[in-house]
Amino acid sequence: MQNKRKLFTSESVTEGHPDKVCDQIADAILDDILAHDPTARVACEVCASTGLVMVFGEITTAHYSDIGAIARKTIKSIGYTDPSMGFHYENCAVLNTLHEQSPDIAMGVDNALELRGSGSFDLGAGDQGMMFGYATKETDSFMPITANLSQALAMRLAKVRKDGILPYLRPDGKTQVTVEFDEDDTPLRVDTVLISAQHQPDVSQEIIKEDLLKHVIFPAVPPKLLDDATRFIVNPTGRFVTGGPQGDSGLTGRKIIVDTYGGYAPHGGGSFSGKDPTKVDRSASYMARYVAKNIVASGAAAKCQIQFAYAIGIAAPVSININTFGTGVISDRALEKIVMQEFDLRPSVIIERLNLRRPIYLSTAAYGHFGRSDVNFTWEKLDAAEAIKARL
Repeated sequence: MQNKRKLFTSESVTEGHPDKVCDQIADAILDDILAHDPTARVACEVCASTGLVMVFGEITTAHYSDIGAIARKTIKSIGYTDPSMGFHYENCAVLNTLHEQSPDIAMGVDNALELRGSGSFDLGAGDQGMMFGYATKETDSFMPITANLSQALAMRLAKVRKDGILPYLRPDGKTQVTVEFDEDDTPLRVDTVLISAQHQPDVSQEIIKEDLLKHVIFPAVPPKLLDDATRFIVNPTGRFVTGGPQGDSGLTGRKIIVDTYGGYAPHGGGSFSGKDPTKVDRSASYMARYVAKNIVASGAAAKCQIQFAYAIGIAAPVSININTFGTGVISDRALEKIVMQEFDLRPSVIIERLNLRRPIYLSTAAYGHFGRSDVNFTWEKLDAAEAIKARL
């Protein structure tokens, strides 16, 4: 009989990864603006390189934000406090080239096409595009196990650095986990764990591997998933001293698979960080996760993938698609009808239902936007599961 087992891999990165540095600066700026002006329009992008941060994009607000101070505070909190790293919160240049949102975009967002000329107003979608949400019974967090484990390893890698357990570590790092599944997509074991951890130059490869096994891998990965055949790969190049924005340029929105489901489910075209909730790239992706998670929690399916699609300036989505991969207790089309009955998917209603006009976004900018227990992650609540169950 042919072996139908398969492998799947997800990765994560720490907050010191150059792309994540940029995501965090962008969301720190967004939070500062929303704290003073909840209706501001923000589309903030950041790039970083050796000794340089540039902030650009479109922002419309009455609030003045000290962009340089916010960027430096964020960089300091991440851990770039040693000039020898080639990127330092005090010494890097911060360039600000922000300007106002296009009036052509603002016109469509301020007044949805469906209501123009009626005397009523509603928010239109801030852009066209498709957004995906996903949930599975595979883990307690309703996340794919590979994404769960890779994020847990990245968070643990940052914790042992910040807590001084492994003081020779530096902020940059990447993790990767490969899991073996059976023919029914049940996770069986961890096949490979890979960690690349930035470190000070005077630490040997042997010490780093021994310490990461003891303090990072074994505490983060459940022992029942490990066996004698599991491979542990640590800093496979043999050295990772130069990292962060000195080792590689950084850019917002370049880690969208890390931000979402680890590649186990599709991702729409747009990233999240630096965008206010009128941008459906962010708010509708959160809503799609919320709906998918509540569908699975209701018992309607063992796993669920949802796609919403929007047109700029139009409030209601132009399409909804649900795929339960044959695990649903009713048809996918019947489930779509329940979603349309139970959930109002206009941007203004999503923003209100998930309470998105708050300065909560810096906490989302590293270690994933989904599967987290933070109380501000309102899209992780299961408060709609009973209503869905009642309609089955």
